[in-house]
Amino acid sequence: MPEILKQKQLAVVILAAGKGTRMNNPNMAKVMYQIESKPMVEFVVDLASRLAASRILIIVGWQKQMVIDHFANLSLKVEFVEQVKQLGTGHAIQQIISPLKDFEGDILVLSGDAPLLTEKTVKALIGYHHTSDAVATILTADLNDPTGYGRIVHNTDGSVKKIVEHKDATPKERAIQEINSGIYIFEKSKLFECLPKLKPNNVQKEYYLTDVFEMFWKNEWRVSAVKALDSIEVSGINDAAQLEEARTILKSRLPAEK
Repeated sequence: MPEILKQKQLAVVILAAGKGTRMNNPNMAKVMYQIESKPMVEFVVDLASRLAASRILIIVGWQKQMVIDHFANLSLKVEFVEQVKQLGTGHAIQQIISPLKDFEGDILVLSGDAPLLTEKTVKALIGYHHTSDAVATILTADLNDPTGYGRIVHNTDGSVKKIVEHKDATPKERAIQEINSGIYIFEKSKLFECLPKLKPNNVQKEYYLTDVFEMFWKNEWRVSAVKALDSIEVSGINDAAQLEEARTILKSRLPAEK
């Protein structure tokens, strides 16, 4: 019984600095596009609040003031961390090293443009992370067409062996339908050990958060995965058509959810 009652502290980090070029409105922060009269990022913050997170940090960048001003008028307790230059997901998460230096627990990374994620799925991710003795757990999903996504390759014991980006995948690996959603939970100490070592060794000169997993595997630290039952939950919104689809889905959920 004491095992069940024991709960680690949780900090939630929400990536919300992106420009959203395909939304075709440079004056609007991507995460501020509205669904059911509130910006999509607010759905993600609401979710973090329901998880009883001790800290909720929103990483802002493009049109940051729009995001900050919106939450100033709400009772939701959030902190803002600025990513001055958008140099990739790894660079974004590096910005939390200072504000979370004294935090002890787990760090959940969510995306501000993925408002369809449910509490049930995230609790399954957190729960499995705590029972699998992993330093990180990845939320994955099966897609009928996984083109462009990183594929998840497993070890025989079910743990994650590697993430293979689409462009680097062999024909056999490209046949894998299980993809990396970009939603993760990390043991803070191990994540912070590796974050400063990230390097922009790619054409885009960006810092990729997925590179920390390579460091985990080199240290023989376990990485787990939990698969979302419905792949629509991990969908990011990148254009007007996807925004409209998200509106339809969330509207259909409203009678069932508060």
